[in-house]
Amino acid sequence: MKRATRAGIHIDRAACAWLIRRAVDPQAEFVFVADPADVPAEATSYDMRGVELGHHGGDCSFETILRHYAITDPVLWRIAEIIHEADLDDERYDAPEAPGLDVILRGLSMIGDDEHTLAVTKPIFDGLYEYYHRAGLLGREPA
Repeated sequence: MKRATRAGIHIDRAACAWLIRRAVDPQAEFVFVADPADVPAEATSYDMRGVELGHHGGDCSFETILRHYAITDPVLWRIAEIIHEADLDDERYDAPEAPGLDVILRGLSMIGDDEHTLAVTKPIFDGLYEYYHRAGLLGREPA
């Protein structure tokens, strides 16, 4: 299925693409548009004004997608806190990783197009997932 979002992806849009491929649709194709009018009719939009899978009730789009698809994985919800703070910086969560992750993703978005950003951020999000997954199994931060 096609998914569409705004071009020039940063933290929330990159994280949402990773989440969609990981937990919703592993074969998802992404389209990046400068104008919402350019979203293909067959695409599901995310992280755009006025769409179902966007910011709602103080949540970032990553959180909205987790709620929409009833994803309960506690590791993904921990990552959602980091994404929320990196994107919104409203101090809702204690996520000291957020500013650093935001800087890394902004920098990566400056050295390639949106497809490149998705490709190079996937291992970052995979690593975050593995770190918090192991932390949960160990009951402490992994060494």
